[in-house]
Amino acid sequence: MEKKPIVGPKGNFPPKRNEGIKEQYRINERIRAKEVRLVGDNIEQGVYPVQEALKIADELGLDLIEISPNAVPPVCRVLDYQKFLYQQKKRQKEQKAKSTKVVVKEIRFGPQTDDHDYNFKLKHAIGFLNEGAKVKAYVFFKGRSILFKEQGEVLLLRFANDLEDYAKVEQLPVLEGKRMIIMFTPKKK
Repeated sequence: MEKKPIVGPKGNFPPKRNEGIKEQYRINERIRAKEVRLVGDNIEQGVYPVQEALKIADELGLDLIEISPNAVPPVCRVLDYQKFLYQQKKRQKEQKAKSTKVVVKEIRFGPQTDDHDYNFKLKHAIGFLNEGAKVKAYVFFKGRSILFKEQGEVLLLRFANDLEDYAKVEQLPVLEGKRMIIMFTPKKK
C-alpha cells in the first residue's frame, strides 16, 4: 500500500503547529467584503471601500487584517500580521495560565472501616480541601459486602458531617455499581 504525503495548506509539506491561528483571520486580498470598518494606530477610523483600506495599509507598509468578520461592515485592523499573530498567541497563553484546573482527590473506604483508618482518611481529606481540591469519597463493596449498603451510606454521611466546616456536599451518596460515591467541594475562605 502506497503512503500519501500529508498536504498542508500551501503545498506538499505537513501543516505547521500555528496554521490554526493563521487560517482564522483573513488578510489583505482574502477579505471578501465590499466595505470595511477600519481601526488601528496612525489612521483615521471609519468605513472605507476595501480597495481604499488596502491602499492605506500598503502605504503604511502593514497588513489589513479582518478581526471581526461577522460585524456589519466587517472590522479590519491595519497592523503587521506577524506582530498580530504573536499578540494573539500571547493572549491565548495568558488565558490558559489564568484558567484553573480542578483537581479531584479520591478517598476509598471499605464498608467496615474502623475508627483509626477513618480518622486518618478524614485528616487527608481536610488537607486536600484546604489545598483547594475537590474530594470524591467512596465506599467500595467487594463480593458479598454489598449487603452492607446501609453501613456504607452511614459512613459517608458521617464523613460529610465531619467535613461540614471545610467543604460543602456537591453530590449526596449514590450507589454506582459496587461503589457508593459522595462528592465535596472546598468552601471559599
